[in-house]
Amino acid sequence: MSSKRTINLALLIITTVVLFVIDHFQVVGAYYLQIAQYIGIYAIMVLGINLVNGYLGIFSLGHAGIMAVGAYSSALISKYIFTDPMLFPLNIFLGGMIALLAGFLISIPSFKVRGDYLAIITLGFTLIMKSVLTNIEFVGGARGLRNIPANTNIGWVFLWLVVAILLVRMFINSKYGRATLALHEDEVAAELVSVDTKKTKMVVFGFSAFLIGVSGGLLTHLLSFTNPNTYGYVMVSEGLIMVYLGGISSITGSVLGAAVWTLLVEILRPLGVWRWIIGAILLIVVMIYRPGGLAGGTELTTRNIKDFFTSLKKRVGSKSRSTVESESGKR
Repeated sequence: MSSKRTINLALLIITTVVLFVIDHFQVVGAYYLQIAQYIGIYAIMVLGINLVNGYLGIFSLGHAGIMAVGAYSSALISKYIFTDPMLFPLNIFLGGMIALLAGFLISIPSFKVRGDYLAIITLGFTLIMKSVLTNIEFVGGARGLRNIPANTNIGWVFLWLVVAILLVRMFINSKYGRATLALHEDEVAAELVSVDTKKTKMVVFGFSAFLIGVSGGLLTHLLSFTNPNTYGYVMVSEGLIMVYLGGISSITGSVLGAAVWTLLVEILRPLGVWRWIIGAILLIVVMIYRPGGLAGGTELTTRNIKDFFTSLKKRVGSKSRSTVESESGKR
């Protein structure tokens, strides 16, 4: 393992331990901790949505239904199968894997259908899942599931977020990632250079569904309850807003979009219904002046941060020299 990877791993471990300590000793107020957890959970969801809607270039509206699959699956496992809190990460993983199977199912129509027709089919999946969950009494029906173990905390959320970011980075740099980008550019041309389009779509939809399912599991274990109405049109809309607000095909944009929208909604909460109107207007303004989203398709890396501070240092230095020279000239 290289020294750079060793340092990154050490920082990850230290950060995770610090977050668990913060949660255990309530160093930060419960309200702010919950907002931070929402940001982390939604960031994982947006990373999943961005894989299909951004990197693959297929407009999908099935993320709310997939999130429901992950949420209900992990909740049922926590309540009736693996009830030990120590097995919470396993429950979240299993919920993500069950959601992955749903992702494979959604990918099948994409083999033949494209554009608006595929978007309608994926939206249909979300509506079907909501209807099914509403009418199955075993999972609580319209009332939803209650008394779900509240095992989600800030440490687990951001550990999963870091894992999600690393997995997405690895995927984009893999052969499947290159095939995904080729499909985004031109599916016919990709087929001509021997890209297995069906397999690639299944992999992307499955991986996307896994991340969205994980976010659903974390959310339902944070709230300690879940119901079908959580995964309707509002979740579909908010997921898309966060993707396009942060920036399509951008890991940084996914996290930034989730953070900005979550904080914006929370800040405007006292305005009631008006917060959605004001939020929509601000989103329109951003889309007009920043069509690529807040991140603009760029990624935040250690090199970018270093270059930024180097450039800032040069600017400050040149400004200081010009000020000194002007004062010397006056004298």
